[in-house]
Amino acid sequence: MSLGHTGVTTTALFDLAESGEDCGIRDVLDRLGDKWSVQVVVELSRGVRRFRELQRALPGGISQRMLTLTVRRLERDGMVSRTVHPTVPPRVDYELTDLGRSLAHLVRTLADWSLQHHDAILDHRARWDAAQPPA
Repeated sequence: MSLGHTGVTTTALFDLAESGEDCGIRDVLDRLGDKWSVQVVVELSRGVRRFRELQRALPGGISQRMLTLTVRRLERDGMVSRTVHPTVPPRVDYELTDLGRSLAHLVRTLADWSLQHHDAILDHRARWDAAQPPA
């Protein structure tokens, strides 16, 4: 992502926040900020997965119901495609769409940033916590 592109995106987002407008951004950020969506996107960025493979691969033990809801929401948003193969029993594959792959790219960038700055963030937290009076 170019610096110019980042600046335009950042400026537009901050302008919307200042104006109190949302234009659907909050809805998208809420979806991506839930507990499982980003993890599903990360796992599917590694390739096509069947439902149980995806469930087993997710850290933290997602329930069948929650995974079903998560992939349905991501499918509805156009980030995941679901393919049912006419076999007995039916085989269902999940994979990222082009839109989902573009999100996976951004998630990887955020993860790289997090790793790069993790120690500094922990240091800032420790200093801030030490400066706060006891509750």
